[in-house]
Amino acid sequence: MILIHGASGAVGVGCVQFAKANGMEVYGTAGSDVGCALVTSVGADYVFNHKEDNYTTKMMDATGGRGFDVIIEMLANVNLQKDLEMVNRFGRIVIVGCRGKIEIDPKLTMIKEAAVFGVLLSQFTEEEYAEIASAVHDGMVDGYIDPYVGKEFQLSESAMAHTDIVNPNIPTLGRIVIVM
Repeated sequence: MILIHGASGAVGVGCVQFAKANGMEVYGTAGSDVGCALVTSVGADYVFNHKEDNYTTKMMDATGGRGFDVIIEMLANVNLQKDLEMVNRFGRIVIVGCRGKIEIDPKLTMIKEAAVFGVLLSQFTEEEYAEIASAVHDGMVDGYIDPYVGKEFQLSESAMAHTDIVNPNIPTLGRIVIVM
């Protein structure tokens, strides 16, 4: 079982699609009804609104209390402690996004013998980047990767596009694209 925490954004949508293509049971979260609908439409088996009270309890109940083998985390400064509580024994948490600091209980990694990894695209070698690009390309050609464009901006609106990306009051829906 894999949890894509923040599955309605561009990276999250791709993660859901890759996970489904590889036969995984996929759980996803989004912060709006429209985001949850998107996550469902791209293949998640279970979807939860991470702005609702007790959403982590609902997710754990859906797993039968087992938790997740893998958690892909888009906003670690908000969710990492929750992830540590939900990851199962020998599970893995992969941090893809973070906008600040968080205090966690590291004992949970010990009790569960879980691991936390960080991934930053700008740190990849050319070979690693080429491997990822090839996998995405192959997924698009084979039809299991279908990027969702949530919003388009004109080049002259680039500043507004950036503002939308970081604004927590605007639902995150797929890619934001600058057009000329």
